[in-house]
Amino acid sequence: MSNTASPQAEHFNQLQAIVLAMPMARTLGLSFKHMAPGKTELEIPVQDAFTFRPGQLQATAIFAIADFAAVSAAGTLLPAGWVNATIDANIKIVAPASGALLRARGRVINASKLLTVCAADVYSVNSSGEETLCATLLGTARNIDTAPRTQ
Repeated sequence: MSNTASPQAEHFNQLQAIVLAMPMARTLGLSFKHMAPGKTELEIPVQDAFTFRPGQLQATAIFAIADFAAVSAAGTLLPAGWVNATIDANIKIVAPASGALLRARGRVINASKLLTVCAADVYSVNSSGEETLCATLLGTARNIDTAPRTQ
């Protein structure tokens, strides 16, 4: 077996490093559980600091994990040297976000050169591992070429 990582694995590792370097991701305790082209799965623990009543998360934390999951899924399809950023998102909270952790599954709806439409479903996960859908997000990511422009 070779010691060199595939270009896809390197890309996914770079994407995770970029996301996990963000202060909000670190504050939330965000972790990546799965990545595939056009898909991600992320988790955050339910922390008292982000609740508005005991054990129930505020919308801010729900939106954050949904956004990270959706836009990270979009990032899995970017070519080398490109990054992305959220330019629009709409979330619908459909149930309380409570339990041991939140799990968000991001996916790409439509990818193009400059814009990617992406989505995420967020689940409350109890201590037994049972999931309950608590929110869904539809977003748009702007794809940005970071290579220096030559004139």
